[in-house]
Amino acid sequence: MKKIVRTLVASVMVSSLLVTPVFADPSVSDLQEQKKAKEAQVDSLESDLSKLITKIGQLEKDLTAKGEEVLQAEADLEAAQEKEEEQNQDMRLRIKFMYEQGDLDVWATFIESEKFSDLVNAADYVQNVHEYDRKMLQEYVDTKKEVENLKATLETEMDNLEALQVQFDAEKESVNAALNSAQSDVSSLNSAIAEAQERQRQAEEAARQEAARQAAAEAAAAQQAANNNNNSTSVNDSTPSTSTPSVSTPAPSQPAGETPGNTSAAQTIVSAAYSQLGVPYVWGGTSPGSGLDCSGLTQYAHACAGISIPRNSEAQMAAGQIVSDGQPGDIVWTPGHVAIYIGGGQMIEAPMPGDVVKVSALRGGTFVRFW
Repeated sequence: MKKIVRTLVASVMVSSLLVTPVFADPSVSDLQEQKKAKEAQVDSLESDLSKLITKIGQLEKDLTAKGEEVLQAEADLEAAQEKEEEQNQDMRLRIKFMYEQGDLDVWATFIESEKFSDLVNAADYVQNVHEYDRKMLQEYVDTKKEVENLKATLETEMDNLEALQVQFDAEKESVNAALNSAQSDVSSLNSAIAEAQERQRQAEEAARQEAARQAAAEAAAAQQAANNNNNSTSVNDSTPSTSTPSVSTPAPSQPAGETPGNTSAAQTIVSAAYSQLGVPYVWGGTSPGSGLDCSGLTQYAHACAGISIPRNSEAQMAAGQIVSDGQPGDIVWTPGHVAIYIGGGQMIEAPMPGDVVKVSALRGGTFVRFW
């Protein structure tokens, strides 16, 4: 009876060990929550960066248009100044001529006029010429002043736009730095989660092995006790074996991707990525030589090696083999972004709108292999 009770107690202990293993801190769930929060930060920063890039693009258009307006205002001001000077010179010549010849002409007009109205008309004509000259000259002066004011206003607006451009560029650099830091944190959390999951697996495996060992020991003890009771009348018989049955322990699984696959395909992938250096980044771009986005580049490079992979970055990470020993030809995955690893701590990527496919320093991430 005592042996049976001991066997039942051992079974309960085994169940307890299987249900409540002890995990190392921090736990996988804690790390996954941290990763979730950090990925949300990455998404927010990527959204901010996209908005800033759109603003910078519009600002560049505004600066171009404003510059053209300033050039036109300068041309208009130059024309107005020339007209003012021309009218001023014409008026001076007419006044000089009229006053130099004026005495004889005026007396001749009085003497030769048969009617007083003829004299009045002649005098009115002279007065009208003077008034016309003054009016035209004033109009040119006013026009020049308006153009000068417009030019000053446009130049002020141009200065404001240029200051705004400096501000946007600074904000872009700041967001880029924060985004790179957040992506690096996500990469670190991915590694920490993988390590925690491995620790958890090892702890569970150790618990299973210990439970199996104890269960086997208890079963052997119970069997020995039963044999002793059954053979109590033959105490000189050989003693039943009390050796503990061996318990097979499954070998721990090897980390995925430790052995490289088709290195020839990997080299083709790297060569295809190099062939696209300088190609402009285009949202949703899948056209080699003219426009690619990040996942379009990785998909094209693999296609050159005869390997078909999904279109977007998340699907590529899910479909490939995650490896710890990154090799040239692997995809470098970070949330929302992928690149081709070329070795030596470098990768080829299509970074963002306004940029081109280029070689960059490796920024953490997860290695994904298809070759």
